[in-house]
Amino acid sequence: MLKFSTLAMAALLATSASGLMIAAPATAQKNKKDDKPGFKLSKPVVAVAAPAQTAIRAASTSAIAAQQATDPAAKQTAIATAQQNIATAEPLVGQVEAAATTDDDKYVAAALRYDFENLKLAVAQAVNPKAPIDETVLAKPLDALIASASTPQADKAKYIYRRGILAFNGGQYPVAIQYLTQAKQAGYTDPNLDPLIIKAKLQGGNPTEGLADLNATLKAQEAAGQKPTEEYYRYAIAKSNQQKNVALTVDLLQRYIAAYPTPKNWREVLFTYGLQKDSAAQLDQNQRLDAFRLMRQTNALADQYDYEEYGNLAYTRGLPTEAQSVVKAGLASGKIPASSSVSKQLVADSATAIRNEGALSSSETKAKASKDGKVAAQTADAYLGDGNNAKAIELYNLALTKGGVTTDEVNLHLGIAQARSGDKAGAMASFDKVTGQPRAAIAGFWKVALNSKSVG
Repeated sequence: MLKFSTLAMAALLATSASGLMIAAPATAQKNKKDDKPGFKLSKPVVAVAAPAQTAIRAASTSAIAAQQATDPAAKQTAIATAQQNIATAEPLVGQVEAAATTDDDKYVAAALRYDFENLKLAVAQAVNPKAPIDETVLAKPLDALIASASTPQADKAKYIYRRGILAFNGGQYPVAIQYLTQAKQAGYTDPNLDPLIIKAKLQGGNPTEGLADLNATLKAQEAAGQKPTEEYYRYAIAKSNQQKNVALTVDLLQRYIAAYPTPKNWREVLFTYGLQKDSAAQLDQNQRLDAFRLMRQTNALADQYDYEEYGNLAYTRGLPTEAQSVVKAGLASGKIPASSSVSKQLVADSATAIRNEGALSSSETKAKASKDGKVAAQTADAYLGDGNNAKAIELYNLALTKGGVTTDEVNLHLGIAQARSGDKAGAMASFDKVTGQPRAAIAGFWKVALNSKSVG
């Protein structure tokens, strides 16, 4: 939606001034009594403008035929005809410019020059579609058409818009914003107009305002029930992250994954949020573990790195059962090769740690007798790692009751245990209680997963 390349031939021809009607001198004299109010051209201009326009129109017809031709021979014939007509028109256009004295003369001269230069670009593109297009030759006639009092008001917005595109393609983003905004105010309508203004701002005209406009556009589409494209979301996320607007990046990531909740997208969203270099948030080891847990729940673990990184985080956190479980799952799925020395070591180390662990029941007894909830929270984390969600929920609630714990972390883990056990309402309530960043964002992603039924 936000990709704009140089204009194709059809667009070049469509923005021409070829609607201008210039009668030949003999015809003009014959129909003098029937003339309607319009341009009053001097005789020298009329004498050369009409044949110039005839040649330009003939070349335009040939250029379009060249574009549409599927037979190489027919295409070459059309191009040759267009080039002959260009050669005929070129001196005539120059003569019109030289003879122009009145405002109407100068308007017609600018209109013909604009058509002629558009045509040359179109034919050049037909000859070599991959060659770069130098549109700067259009600036002078466009400026003249925009400034001329003789330019029909219905055409001015079109020329202003085209001037904005010219500035945009030339990287002159503040100038592009000026012209494109004027075109919009003049009533010009085009599906690319608003996206062009936004992109011009984001490219350097006013990045902060451009991002706000882009987000507003997305929200308007969402509110109207029109799901924005993935490309549009991704573009907004990239620009927001580039501007280090963490709050907006998180919001966009959550809206995007709510609209397109595929496993592949879940992985990309969570990596963009906090699992890669230059991510929106910097997560510590425990928070990274919670993000990887969500990747597992949304079937988003994709490769050897994902499984082994998750397993290593769990093992380092003192959760050998969870570490062993995820690594074995990666091996069973074939995403971790059987030859992986890292996985073999993780499985062996986890097995040793599991054998050396004391029974969690003894920790549970200590937790209930403790004056605060720290032991309860630690024991609950162990149960969560073991996959015993019921016990984890019980002890997380005990930890919250006793106090002395990091409330956001306990509520986040309580919500995860509830989500895994199928208690959506309970999980949503626990996630809602997580207020400090970055855990609040992680809780938000879990909520999106629950609402989109991504958790499996």
